[in-house]
Amino acid sequence: MTLIERSFREKILVVGVILPGHTLTETEESLDELELLVDTAGADIVGRLTQRLDRPDPAYFLGRGKVDELRDLSYATDCDTVIFDDELTPAQQRNLEKVLGRTAIDRTALILDIFAQNARSKEGKVQVELALLTYRLPRLRGKGGQLSQQVGRIGTRGPGETKLEEDRRRIQQRISHLKRELVEYSKNRRVQASARNASRIQTASVVGYTNAGKSSLINSLCSTDVFVEDRLFATLDTRTRRMTLPGGEPLLLNDTVGFIRKLPHQLIEAFRSTLEIVAESDFLIHVQDGSAVDQQSHIRAVKAVINEIDAADLKEILVINKCDLVEDLSELKVEFPDAVFVSTATGFGLDELRTKIASTVREKSKIYHLSVPLLSSDLIARLHAEGQILQMTTEDDRYVVTARLDDGSLPVFRNYIA
Repeated sequence: MTLIERSFREKILVVGVILPGHTLTETEESLDELELLVDTAGADIVGRLTQRLDRPDPAYFLGRGKVDELRDLSYATDCDTVIFDDELTPAQQRNLEKVLGRTAIDRTALILDIFAQNARSKEGKVQVELALLTYRLPRLRGKGGQLSQQVGRIGTRGPGETKLEEDRRRIQQRISHLKRELVEYSKNRRVQASARNASRIQTASVVGYTNAGKSSLINSLCSTDVFVEDRLFATLDTRTRRMTLPGGEPLLLNDTVGFIRKLPHQLIEAFRSTLEIVAESDFLIHVQDGSAVDQQSHIRAVKAVINEIDAADLKEILVINKCDLVEDLSELKVEFPDAVFVSTATGFGLDELRTKIASTVREKSKIYHLSVPLLSSDLIARLHAEGQILQMTTEDDRYVVTARLDDGSLPVFRNYIA
């Protein structure tokens, strides 16, 4: 069932402000990304406006003269909506809409809108609705004001809302209900995680900037068919796939939601239960788009979210993807000397990455020599499941085994160490 029906493509004006500590180039790059988000949401850009300010105006975000210029431009382009690259306060949003005579929203609302369109699973819809309601609650305009504003426009829609007017009390009740639902999802996920931990199979979470190719990488490594599309935030729901390493050991890979600059705090909070799976991983595989214009800003955005979910201490493998789109890799190799360079489109570098992942998995294990009775074939089966058998022969009534085991599995086999 589709969440959003698009009867037309809205015309959008985007607005950015150059604040102290930021350059025009950085602001223009951020607006370029905002335009990609607008396209992802199903709308068209008809204009762009920027202004340099010492600080945002508390009433209109822009200076009053620039607001008048924006109003004239919005009339000239006949735009439907004006989107600001930075978050607006409720008062700023109301004041701008009065002057402009049309909807004014911010980057946060746009990203929430995209998530609302892309949410597929029940948990994903709950998370997005919670983020939307948390964002809109302070923007209620009294009885009769449009909270859900279900008119099909960007930033004004989302799953789960069935009435145009909802007062603050009912919205708060709904938020509390959604939070309880997410707690239940989190409990179920912990049960599943406990089962995986009992199996002693290590887990890696694939993280990265949106559209860096995380799902494509998982498909290449695991020979699976995780949904892939060349657009921002194509994947919202966490998926886990099993990978077989070159030495035969299993590894579980978690596909996660993509990150982005200025990712709304409401989304991080709403998706926190889902992102717990990242913090509980044994290590991270950080996928970066090698063809991106600003590599470091993408990496900083990913690191910021990783820090916020308490996963900063995990070991990380940096993977530079989409190398087939890069004419000369030499500069990237100097900038990221420890990275693995791959292309999921051509298969370039994937074997090297598999070897690197296997090496990381084995760092947590040691080689042991075991003597196991022939009648204890169940222990051999468990060795295959929990470790890596490097060599095995039979002598008299025993298996003589050289195997790699981690500390978690060691107690089971301690009595058989030769």
